[in-house]
Amino acid sequence: MAYIPPHKRHSQDKGRPSPTPEKFIPLFKSNYLSVRSQDSKIVKRGKIVNADAIFRWFPVGLSENDQFPSYIHLEPVSVESFERRYGDKPLTLVNSIATEENNELKENYVRSPWVTIAESVQRDLLTSFEILKNEMDSQGLEKVKPTLVARFGKIVFYGSWSPSVRLGRIDKNQVDGNILRQLKRSIYTNVPSSYMENIIDGVVPKVGVDFEEEKDIYHIKLSDDTRPYSTVSCKCRVQADKKLVLYKAELQKVYHMVTDVSCLDKNLDLRLMLYTKRILTAPTDDEMKSIRDLISSAVLDSEVKGGLRWPLGKISSENRYSVIWFGHTITKAYRSPSLRLKVGHADRFFLESETGEVSTETYLKLNGILSELQEQGAESDSVSTMLKDSLRMIWDNFLSCDRFLA
Repeated sequence: MAYIPPHKRHSQDKGRPSPTPEKFIPLFKSNYLSVRSQDSKIVKRGKIVNADAIFRWFPVGLSENDQFPSYIHLEPVSVESFERRYGDKPLTLVNSIATEENNELKENYVRSPWVTIAESVQRDLLTSFEILKNEMDSQGLEKVKPTLVARFGKIVFYGSWSPSVRLGRIDKNQVDGNILRQLKRSIYTNVPSSYMENIIDGVVPKVGVDFEEEKDIYHIKLSDDTRPYSTVSCKCRVQADKKLVLYKAELQKVYHMVTDVSCLDKNLDLRLMLYTKRILTAPTDDEMKSIRDLISSAVLDSEVKGGLRWPLGKISSENRYSVIWFGHTITKAYRSPSLRLKVGHADRFFLESETGEVSTETYLKLNGILSELQEQGAESDSVSTMLKDSLRMIWDNFLSCDRFLA
């Protein structure tokens, strides 16, 4: 099935206008409200789950006195999914004089930026993994699968953890790192299509990864009444009869470390994440029947956000599972002994906020570092070397693109 972005989708009926997301939402809304009225805890179950997680943000490229240079300022950016969910435009750091020449290593770096990032990340990574390893050693019925990922995009700031800090009152020309640390943040990973093309054509041959496979997958995330702080993530494929079939079910990711790095002299920022997926090893027949019934009742529809819709009353099972978001991804994977690169398109719809997003995304799985961490008695020196090498490769190849958002 060829991927068609929502803004290019057209109806086959020339006598009526093409459906729009706005026209689709009211049809879905009545169905969704019935789910919400049945179980008001769905919103909580859609949140990220963290087990003793370490969260950190820091910038790279400050002036000699560790202040933000005068050419760095904050700009509000229009991101529909954020505005619908949180009410305000998020802010992002912008380099007003950034050019390709400025993206080269600057003389005012005391140390190479990838060394600074590696040294800042290493302690948190080792601490987080030690906690994770203890958890893996004492696991019960759930198989734990750790993953170390680097994502690329723009760090955006929104909302505030502190009532005294309000987004609208921040001086956007006088950037204060202490204030930014009090704001909530995320990474906007919808990069320009030209970036993905450059990665495939230029970066893939340089970093030594080979094409592995292309996947066309539908994702459905379910809340579960018996697991109030977790969700079930389902990966599905399309059969010849145009029906979805489940091929993998996992519990929601649990994040152990999330490090955000604002790269002031690059067009893209970096997020490093250590998380685990838990695979149910012994689901009951009733559990699998409920999940499969929900999935098989979905209708493929390329005209709507997320690519799926459900008949009225079919978006939840009796007293157990309910759909909270869904989406369609088409990705290409490239692999080397130490890396796995994924690039592709994603089309998602979130029922809580009734918002959809279409994005072009790129991310790296740092399998070599993770393998070193998992080896019995792995020394921090070897992890440090691999971390620096990987971050230099990322700095040189993955953090430059056409300017976007701002």
